[in-house]
Amino acid sequence: MTSRIRNAYDIRVEEGVLTPDPAQESVITALERLEVDLAKRGLFGKAPEVRGIYLYGPPGRGKSMLMDLFYSATPEPRKTRAHFHAFMARIHDLVKQWREGDAKARKAVFGTHKGDDPIPPIAKLIASEARLLCFDELQVTDIADAMILGRLFEALFEDRVVLAITSNRAPEDLYKNGINRQLFLPFIDIIRERCVVVETAGARDWRLDRMTSAQVWHTPDDRAAFEALWRELKGGEPEEPAHLTVLGRNVVVERTVGSMARATFNDLCAKPLGPQDYLAIAQRFHTLFLEDVPILSSANHHEARRLVTLVDALYEAKTKLIVLAAAEPEALYTEGVGVFEFERTVSRFNEMQSKDWLAHVRD
Repeated sequence: MTSRIRNAYDIRVEEGVLTPDPAQESVITALERLEVDLAKRGLFGKAPEVRGIYLYGPPGRGKSMLMDLFYSATPEPRKTRAHFHAFMARIHDLVKQWREGDAKARKAVFGTHKGDDPIPPIAKLIASEARLLCFDELQVTDIADAMILGRLFEALFEDRVVLAITSNRAPEDLYKNGINRQLFLPFIDIIRERCVVVETAGARDWRLDRMTSAQVWHTPDDRAAFEALWRELKGGEPEEPAHLTVLGRNVVVERTVGSMARATFNDLCAKPLGPQDYLAIAQRFHTLFLEDVPILSSANHHEARRLVTLVDALYEAKTKLIVLAAAEPEALYTEGVGVFEFERTVSRFNEMQSKDWLAHVRD
């Protein structure tokens, strides 16, 4: 009998939505095993221990797409799919609720629990909501996340929660060179013990294949091409907001698909965002679609300055940039404060359109 995930994959290949990729076979096989294990029932109705899956490899190898197929196909009724950053933002919010609440408030949210440690009751709450947790784009750069993950995941596993995770990094490369990394190492051991680790590095980067031959700077007459490229690269995956924690603030990028984001000029440059915000965005996404960039002048030189800072962050992070603008780069900002500085941004815009730039695979 064909598994649900295999059937879903084969249908999309037959429809021409996906191109067969032998390098993804090991991933499909691992997901099939997980599908079978999730369907098993333990003694006396207790859920058996099931090893999850950790998919890792460079961007564009289809990790998020395969995770979406698995999530949609699995019959497990208690399941949740979330971007890892959004999940951790919720965890930190729950920790705050626990610490600030009195006994009555804690009981209302978490039920009855002894002690003052927030991790066990939070894990119980998550486990009551979902047996299967699917995380997309796990990456750890924040020390607050690093310090909490090991204990949190250990508690989740104790409650028989099963994890399906995608990441650009192998488990042992997570939080590399981070502060107090030795305290994070038990989390890596837990992942290795409780998940089957599958690398997708050999898979074809279909997004990169498409990007290197695509037009990436668009003017208003080219809006249809801009929209078509977005649709093609997201491959039918659902859009969702991403929440980034920057210096204790919540920065929201409303339209994201995996490691791709789409935003308007006003979203990113008309708001009081700064270098740290742009750096977080650049590090979080390997591709940014930026639309509705106007012709700039002295009347909006603050917005122009933010655009310069944004492009600097994207450039340093090797983030790919697809733009829909009112004019070509050289004509965007020809008079006003910072025109001379903007010439460097024009140069970067042009370099970021080159095949060499677009062919670069970011870590």
